[in-house]
Amino acid sequence: MQVGIPEPQELAKFADRHKAIATNVAQVIQGKREVIDLLIACLLAEGHVLIEDVPGVGKTQLAKSLARSIESTFQRIQFTPDLLPSDITGVSVWNRQISEFEFKGGAIFANVVVGDEINRASPKTQSALLEAMEERQVTVDGTTRPLPPPFIVIATQNPLEHEGTYPLPEAQLDRFMMKLVIGYPERSDSIQILDRHGMSSQFDEIKPVVTGDDINEMIQIARRIHVADSVREYIVDLVEGTRRNAEIMLGASPRSALFIQRVSRARAAMDGREYVTPDDVKLVAAPVLAHRMILRPEAHMRGTTMESVIAGVISHLRVPGMSKPT
Repeated sequence: MQVGIPEPQELAKFADRHKAIATNVAQVIQGKREVIDLLIACLLAEGHVLIEDVPGVGKTQLAKSLARSIESTFQRIQFTPDLLPSDITGVSVWNRQISEFEFKGGAIFANVVVGDEINRASPKTQSALLEAMEERQVTVDGTTRPLPPPFIVIATQNPLEHEGTYPLPEAQLDRFMMKLVIGYPERSDSIQILDRHGMSSQFDEIKPVVTGDDINEMIQIARRIHVADSVREYIVDLVEGTRRNAEIMLGASPRSALFIQRVSRARAAMDGREYVTPDDVKLVAAPVLAHRMILRPEAHMRGTTMESVIAGVISHLRVPGMSKPT
């Protein structure tokens, strides 16, 4: 077997831990296993997630349920217009006892950071997240401090209500590995929600099922998942296809190709495979690509969606033949 590729016992442990996390979160978020799996895959691919949906579908509960499933540090930030950058990154405070400044870390110093309604904060406060999300460190008063692994920012926003909001610019949207939409539950799931949550919240009952060290170990395993040259070419062809599409004004960046590969590795490991398939790429393509591209105005007026454009690009790609790593 190729050096570095995970052993079967490592993949089995990985799959068991993933199942434990997903089952735990599913106690609170019924009928959305695919969304839960994508959120976990993003965590294991060392990315950040933007959850955009209408109020009341469980955006914050989904983020908090994942955080509670991991025995690690957690911070929730309620974004408001008066929130300051120092509330997120921290501030140096004069300590009279030792006669020097002492750094007090902000809410960003946690393993799982949930930013609720991120588009309600000012652009200056939003930009305080950029260094932390990209470089996993915070610089305050000329001193750079690393953030503890694992580290993920899960931000939420409402796509409908725009009064008093500050839309995220493309540069900040690009920092999010994925944008997820939860959607309304099916009728049977709605009945189950009424039954389970009618008297009390299931969220209060869930307990950690893995540790932060377990997550770090899973991240290392996901990094070692094999990606064949033909699959890498498939990813590049997909990204380049978005740039040539007549419906798209701004195509996907090289960073998006890296993100697709990383999430595809995590998805493969979650299925107990030591190699990535084109189906893994197809599954994560829309969540990774849609929010970092811009439709042409005429395409938007015709009712074209980014997801349909991405599906069209994929349909014209030649699917590579697959072989296991040797």
